[in-house]
Amino acid sequence: MVSILDQIKNWTVIVADTGDFESIAQYKPQDATTNPSLILNASKKSAYHHLIDSAIAYAKTKSGTVDEKVEWAIDKLLINFGAEILKIIPGRVSTEVDAKLSFDKEATIAKAKRLIGLYNEVGIPKERVLIKIASTWEGIRAAEELEREGIHCNLTLLFSFPQAVACAEAGVTLISPFVGRILDWHKKATGKIYAAAEDPGVISVTRIYNYYKNHGYKTIVMGASFRNIGEITELAGCDFLTISPTLLAELSSNNDIISRKLSSEKAAATKEERVSFNEKSFRWALNEDAMATEKLSEGIRKFAEDAATLKAQLKQKLE
Repeated sequence: MVSILDQIKNWTVIVADTGDFESIAQYKPQDATTNPSLILNASKKSAYHHLIDSAIAYAKTKSGTVDEKVEWAIDKLLINFGAEILKIIPGRVSTEVDAKLSFDKEATIAKAKRLIGLYNEVGIPKERVLIKIASTWEGIRAAEELEREGIHCNLTLLFSFPQAVACAEAGVTLISPFVGRILDWHKKATGKIYAAAEDPGVISVTRIYNYYKNHGYKTIVMGASFRNIGEITELAGCDFLTISPTLLAELSSNNDIISRKLSSEKAAATKEERVSFNEKSFRWALNEDAMATEKLSEGIRKFAEDAATLKAQLKQKLE
């Protein structure tokens, strides 16, 4: 019998959404994504303590204040995890810029280049890395400049069509629309239980996918942040899907027959005129979407909070 996971792999690139190496090795994805929350959770496991020790030792070689050394330590820790993941997967790993920089274009660019430099120090070329940046106006503009320099970007915390359009127009390599968090907001707002085909997150990603295909955008659509396997099967055929180990296990153990939901051919049957956003129209459209505004802000705060927790732990070790 063929599992749902193996069926989806015929149409979609599977990406592991975890910092846990054992899970990545078990499900054999092409790529992997990380974020501060995932790294924080993984760092609690004793098997990964040597990566923390290595990051601390590296930071101690740098000059500057304790806080400056902490920044080196967390950046090196992200690269340590990314480098280990790249030993397991054939594709690329996504490494996230500090969420506190989400509204600072120049600082985001500087941090991205520093992360790429740290990867280069351990012999990993920039072609195997995606720099994750929040899909704010400043983040999208930073990604646009980085892409011109050959640094590929994954625009994350994406909850709305205007964000997706702006990312495509900026020529970013990949976007990560957050399916499950969109569903969370709508369930809380309406009290409704949504069938997979009616899931607001699924509908959002389907619209973005169809729009990209119809207008010839090369930006990869990678559905992310899933709450159940129904959301995943409804997006079978999407360019990429990044999936947690728990849901990968469910997909791997389920042998139901599924069908492809998204394809360029199916997209061609839909019609949506090309639109464009400048800074003013982008900010207004995002402001008018309560869900996207709230979830973007919430996501940035949560990632920043987990990064701060990780930094505090590293600071203790440095001191």
